Amino acid sequence: MRANAVKREPELQQFWAEHQIYEHLSQNNPGELFILHDGPPYANGSLHIGHALNKILKDIINKFHLLQGRKVRYVPGWDCHGLPIELKVLQNMKPDERQKLTPLDLRHKARDFAIATVDDQRQSFKRYGIWGDWEHPYLTLTPAYEAAQIGVFGQMVLKGHIYRGRKPVYWSPSSKTALAEAELEYPEGHTSRSLYAAFPMTGLSDTAQEAFGPYLPDLKVAIWTTTPWTIPANMAVSVNPKLNYAVVEVGPSDRLPDTKYLIVAAELVERLSEVLGTTLTVKATLKGQALEHSTYRHPLFDRESPIVVGGDYVTTESGTGLVHTAPGHGQDDYQVGLRYGLPVFAPVDDNGDFTEEAGPFAGLNVLGPGNQAVIDALQTAGSLLKEEPYVHKYPYDWRTKKPTIFRATEQWFASVSGFREAALEAIASVQWIPAQGENRITSMVAERSDWCISRQRNWGVPIPVFYDEATREPLLTEETIAHVQAIFAEKGSDAWWELPVEELLPETYRNNGRSYRKGTDTMDVWFDSGSSWAAVAKQREELCYPANMYLEGSDQHRGWFQSSLLTSVAANGVAPYNTVLTHGFVLDEQGRKMSKSMGNVVDPMIVINGGKNQKDEPPYGSDVLRLWVSSVDYSSDVLIGKNILKQMSDVYRKIRNTARFLIGNLHDFDPTKDSIAYEDLPELDRYMLHRSCEVFNEITEAFKSFQFFRFFQTVQNFCVVDLSNFYLDIAKDRLYISASDALRRRSCQTVLRIILENLARAIAPVLSHMAEDIWQFLPYSTPYKSVFEAGWVHLEGRWQVESLAKSWPALRQIRAEVNRVLEKARAEKMVGSSLEAKLLLYVPDLELRQQLQTMNPATSLNGNGVDELRYLFIVSQVELLDSPAALEGLQYSSQSDALGVGVVKADGEKCDRCWNYSTHVGESAAHSLLCERCEPALEGQF
Repeated sequence: MRANAVKREPELQQFWAEHQIYEHLSQNNPGELFILHDGPPYANGSLHIGHALNKILKDIINKFHLLQGRKVRYVPGWDCHGLPIELKVLQNMKPDERQKLTPLDLRHKARDFAIATVDDQRQSFKRYGIWGDWEHPYLTLTPAYEAAQIGVFGQMVLKGHIYRGRKPVYWSPSSKTALAEAELEYPEGHTSRSLYAAFPMTGLSDTAQEAFGPYLPDLKVAIWTTTPWTIPANMAVSVNPKLNYAVVEVGPSDRLPDTKYLIVAAELVERLSEVLGTTLTVKATLKGQALEHSTYRHPLFDRESPIVVGGDYVTTESGTGLVHTAPGHGQDDYQVGLRYGLPVFAPVDDNGDFTEEAGPFAGLNVLGPGNQAVIDALQTAGSLLKEEPYVHKYPYDWRTKKPTIFRATEQWFASVSGFREAALEAIASVQWIPAQGENRITSMVAERSDWCISRQRNWGVPIPVFYDEATREPLLTEETIAHVQAIFAEKGSDAWWELPVEELLPETYRNNGRSYRKGTDTMDVWFDSGSSWAAVAKQREELCYPANMYLEGSDQHRGWFQSSLLTSVAANGVAPYNTVLTHGFVLDEQGRKMSKSMGNVVDPMIVINGGKNQKDEPPYGSDVLRLWVSSVDYSSDVLIGKNILKQMSDVYRKIRNTARFLIGNLHDFDPTKDSIAYEDLPELDRYMLHRSCEVFNEITEAFKSFQFFRFFQTVQNFCVVDLSNFYLDIAKDRLYISASDALRRRSCQTVLRIILENLARAIAPVLSHMAEDIWQFLPYSTPYKSVFEAGWVHLEGRWQVESLAKSWPALRQIRAEVNRVLEKARAEKMVGSSLEAKLLLYVPDLELRQQLQTMNPATSLNGNGVDELRYLFIVSQVELLDSPAALEGLQYSSQSDALGVGVVKADGEKCDRCWNYSTHVGESAAHSLLCERCEPALEGQF
């Protein structure tokens, strides 16, 4: 009963390794290729429960396809570059050691850390029972991978998809690098210091002059912002051309600066009156389009700026209906600025401090003192209308957990607009599971801006660009890229730091009269992992491109799924995958995010091996963890905790104990000699084969449709309801009482063997160790040394019989009602065992009653007796009634329109051997304590 999984599972894994089961099947299976391409986890720490969910889902799918006879080749991978690893290395060093680090020193330490982490994670994944090419994984730091990545970059350059530009990007002052969308998080409860400010108008457009002209020069334009520090970079105010705008007269107020007239969105007048604490009276209105080319004066700097027409982002949902526009600090602002030729002004450095261009604010950090200084300056200038806290979503660096800023810098970009339509077409060609994943990634790609692919770090693949020392022009050609790619293929990307410029340049550029320097930017790690289709799926001969499937968490719609899609479409015009499956995040039992501070983290290795207090944290082994993965609806977030694991352990034991019963009762069964032909099987056995077909077909469909929770529910129900509570309960009499070679026993064993072998095959993708354990303990020989070599479930079409599907469920319903009445009689001590009872049964349905009569012979021995009612109900006698009258007044009975059931004491005496009651006990002089069944059984006749 005790699996002893902590000891047994590693033994079974050793068996698989010694016999190279995975390697043999992946190469020699007769079916087509199936490639689930692995998304690389970061090599920066121990695995968590989310990793377990992800990798076990992949393994379930792979093993199902292996059992189906396909050539499944799974190459695990790791993402080995980037800031998470760099930070881990730096955190483990003393400050003086960090100061002495050269870029190469840092890279070597980061590489060593990544490789050590890969080895640690690899052992954990293998302990989960994951099969794959663990000896030849892909690592994004290997020379072959880096060279392939440079090749993808080169293809995109030659197709015109890569450019250098000064654009606003997410910038992390805490990491001192640009970030991609996928590297951001939006924690709850962020509060910004928002403010309303008024800028004095200096001129009106011709179309606005008539309506608003009378209010100059006392007219100001009102704006609202949640980033006061961007005010020094203000270059315009944007309006929505379709909205109505009003000049409002400002009523008396002790709190407002000297302001007579403001321009605001007309529909916000009432709300702004409450916000500003005064009466705003509308004096004139016009459409936003009419304000275009009007001008205002910056309240803090001596410059005049225009009012411009913005896009749909200018709304009346918040603020004043007019948007402060700083092209150097916002994406929408930048796009508007391009149309109007506005300067991309961003007076903020890498640390997030104002530069000298910010005048009096120079040196102040924009997320700290700089923000306050700007607010104070606006108040001094009489421009500040109101300041208030504003709770909203704000982007944070997902690694340092600190706020980012939007800041224009010189970066390298992939021009998504150049292949956006092709990417959207590719998305539509892919199967998305669940289906809503398609809508999600479609909207992301349709709306995304150009991809900033450069990073200001040392641990990564360098962008292979050179700059002319005299002109600063970048040198990036087919020849230079190919030359660097060849060097990286041989020596790895460390060569960029190790070799002089002359060796990194092709011969053509070494003596052309120009002097070049190497670029210092590295590639976004999403470009690294997003190139895996080229470095792995396409490059390894045993794999295929596009891959059959990608499978990761739902956050990868904006991460790996998208970066892989964009690079593949940009280079080759196709998606790198045919199917994409996504899963949710793992939460605790209360639906909360896991965190060490809350103490609700579930460590997969503690689930497997147990914790320090093994009573509180027992060792479940990896199969219980795998069973949990199959039980959840992964399409949304999933829950795990001690109670859930306990429930999984109970289900695991039920399945295991069912298998133990089957194995135990096949101890003397040789399929080659003892199997009974299908035609000779009693009807009950044929029904169980029919029911097995229904169950195993349902399980097959569950795996094919990736609805593993259906597998979980079906196999649990089969073991508990169909087998333990029904068939095996009935079978005990045949297995234990009959002569060893009797037909009624051998026919049951024939069915048990079919069910056992198919059960082992069916649970193998999920309960891999249990399935193998079952196979190793089969008490007879098979042609297959492993359950995985045995293939998927073996079913025969003739086993499915429609007539059995109609009649036996009705019998089972009667049995359920009979058991309910028997249970009451047992509970009240009228009988001890059900064998002490005689069953009275009234069935008004004539057809069903006739069927029951054929199953209730007058003599106690009727052929093999398997289908006799008394064996089905596990009572000593059954009497079929012609009317329900005999049930009236019985203490233990139940009646309905469809069925009447009564329980009374059985007739006769108890047989010492089978415990059935019979009126024939004691009739034999030789066996005075035995019934008429057991005496011939001892002689091998029943």
